[in-house]
Amino acid sequence: MKLTTTCAAAALCLALPAHAADLNALIWCDHADPALLEPFEKAHNVRVNTKEFEGTASGLTILEQSQPGDWDVMVIDAVDVGRAVERGLFAPLPANEMATADFFPQLVLDKNNTVDGTTYAVTEKFGYNTIAYNKAKVDPEDMKSLKALWSGKYDGRIAVYDYYLPVEGLVGLAQGVATKDLDAAALAGLKEPLFALKKASKQVSDVVGSQTALATGEVDILVGGGEWLTAVLHSENPDLDWTIPAEGGLVWAQSIAVLKDSTQPGLALDFVKYITSPEGQARLATSSCYWGMPANRKAGDHLSAEQKAILRWDDQEAYLQRAQLYPVPDAATDSAMQDLWTDMLQH
Repeated sequence: MKLTTTCAAAALCLALPAHAADLNALIWCDHADPALLEPFEKAHNVRVNTKEFEGTASGLTILEQSQPGDWDVMVIDAVDVGRAVERGLFAPLPANEMATADFFPQLVLDKNNTVDGTTYAVTEKFGYNTIAYNKAKVDPEDMKSLKALWSGKYDGRIAVYDYYLPVEGLVGLAQGVATKDLDAAALAGLKEPLFALKKASKQVSDVVGSQTALATGEVDILVGGGEWLTAVLHSENPDLDWTIPAEGGLVWAQSIAVLKDSTQPGLALDFVKYITSPEGQARLATSSCYWGMPANRKAGDHLSAEQKAILRWDDQEAYLQRAQLYPVPDAATDSAMQDLWTDMLQH
């Protein structure tokens, strides 16, 4: 899941480590929440210095421009763990010490964290890129099918999340193309419906722009949205909702890993264990930046009934059965997908 973020606290957005005793983490914005970091910092008498990044490519670029040992842990799209391992960036994790036995059994994403039988990362949070909407202005029955987006009924009331992978994946699902079959040949059939979706939409925008448009009523539907976007707005507007339509949605998952060159490998491993513990998972799930489902089922013991309802806790088994994994294109397909997206934006 690509994120456009602002720092939750300026003191947490440091370009480089302050001193060697600290833990230095490349993270997504949900990990910058002091409510998540402070319990770990107090327990270990350290400071966690964080740097937020947007998208795996940006994170890898930061590592390339850093010195070995500058960073200790990294958050990454689960589907991209293999790319980082190929570059020799991650250290093996002791699989028997990870909390995966308590994970949702349907969360079949652990294979992304393992390369040649060795575990290099652990899934910490997941959610869905699907349809978010204002149920006070949109008929929820219409949202049960992706076809409603092309019906004409909601023209001019739609926003599209500006990230080619999930949105082209959703357009593919609407055309009956599974994400695993989304190759260069299949893209030819997506051009017309993708362009039609753009024509029916009021805007194509990043996370902040999309969230603002939905919250202020500029649009009533967000293609590519989900609980990660609406949950933080629930207290302000409980009419903001999301669903997984009959054709399915895309499940995103983020993983956390220890950098191979970490100068604090023991502390880094302790941080991974904390993040995937029931308490850490509950705090991560309800981070002030964005919400998402914790991978660890025992986090439910630390969430309120209201928080679990917002996260659709009791619906996860059915949702995971209906959702599909992110497209994992090869280089040629990825380039073609980006070209199609750029072409769409320019028309």
